[in-house]
Amino acid sequence: MTATKKRLKIVAAISLVLLLLVYLYRLASLFPSGKPPLSVSGGEEVQAKWPPTESPLQRSLQIAYEEQSSLIREHKAELQRTREHLARLEEQIRSLQSSTPRKYAKVKYLNYKNRKRILITGGAGFVGSHLVDNLMVQGHEVIVVDNFFTGRKRNVEHWLGHENFELIHHDIVNPLFIEIDEIYHLASPASPPHYMYNPVKTIKTNTMGTINVLGLAKRVMAKVLIASTSEVYGDPTVHPQPETYWGHVNPIGPRACYDEGKRVSETLSYAYAKQEKVQVRVARIFNTYGPRMHMNDGRVVSNFILQALRNETITVYGNGKQTRSFQYVSDLVDGMIALMASNYTQPVNLGNPVEQTIGEFAEIIKQLVGGPSVIKQSKAMEDDPQRRKPDITRARQFLHWEPKVPLETGLQRTISYFRNELARSDRFQESSNKYFDTHTP
Repeated sequence: MTATKKRLKIVAAISLVLLLLVYLYRLASLFPSGKPPLSVSGGEEVQAKWPPTESPLQRSLQIAYEEQSSLIREHKAELQRTREHLARLEEQIRSLQSSTPRKYAKVKYLNYKNRKRILITGGAGFVGSHLVDNLMVQGHEVIVVDNFFTGRKRNVEHWLGHENFELIHHDIVNPLFIEIDEIYHLASPASPPHYMYNPVKTIKTNTMGTINVLGLAKRVMAKVLIASTSEVYGDPTVHPQPETYWGHVNPIGPRACYDEGKRVSETLSYAYAKQEKVQVRVARIFNTYGPRMHMNDGRVVSNFILQALRNETITVYGNGKQTRSFQYVSDLVDGMIALMASNYTQPVNLGNPVEQTIGEFAEIIKQLVGGPSVIKQSKAMEDDPQRRKPDITRARQFLHWEPKVPLETGLQRTISYFRNELARSDRFQESSNKYFDTHTP
């Protein structure tokens, strides 16, 4: 393909040189002064038509000129055909690549006694996809169910085709009938812009979806882990927040669809545990960050990193004194797996007990990314919690778990991921623009 392009470029260059020589010779013979007549039309100078040829030499030059022009047109047509042929070849290469056997990460072998069939609802999302990776490497069979509202197939595409992996496009608001041993119920929008986009749908996912999951667990006698949230504590009046704290939630505020939805999800879980003897585990997840975060999910980490990478103003909502505790996604996944494997049935906080203000966090992001971005305060969000820090005594005592990844290390990995995603997006945009500019009639 490269040799064909080079040959076409050489032929085109030679043709242009010959054409230039013919043009200069003709110009010199017809206009000894070196200035061909100009005609003015619409305020612009336009080259006048050549006068009729009078001598055999001029006639032969004109014929040569026309032949060269015809040759150039033929070359252009050939070049266009070559481009189209190259496009077809590239499409064939992509098709071959898609049918070529994939190379997967090394997976541990488990016999049928130890290998479990594990369902992960919302498994194509940020946290779910990392959980998939961990369980797949352990050697289990993993079934991902996702409606792709916030999840993306790209997050799990590296497992597509593996004998232990299955991806089902399904909304858990509707019943699901499969045979499994364990369920991780992660399905729900988790960032404010996403769960506020369709509040009723968010409530249905956390109520009807949870009922469907618990009903499935009851039928097949599976253990189920419910991914709850620190939002059940609302804007807490107790600090740090232990699992025994009942919370301080506005039941009709803009965040209520998620806050109350998760609280009902927990209520349903323990109702099924008491009435139907379903084995239930509840993880109250605090702020989590890492690769595969949705770039436009409106969370603190993604907002600050994107704004810094784009050299935009880093926007802090409120006075920046509100606090959060950030844990890296791999720590969270380890905690969820430990909770599922344990015999502890009460809710467990999974988060980082190291507390930081939003203003401090913005400064850390700016320093790690670099660039000219400035930090600016903006109007505070309604019902935004002022303090958020988990008491992880239960996790330490019953799961022997606590976060291990330092904040700076996790942020460096996340920044690298976002930088690559932006570069990838730019490449695809440029390629798309070139294609449609070329093929636009």
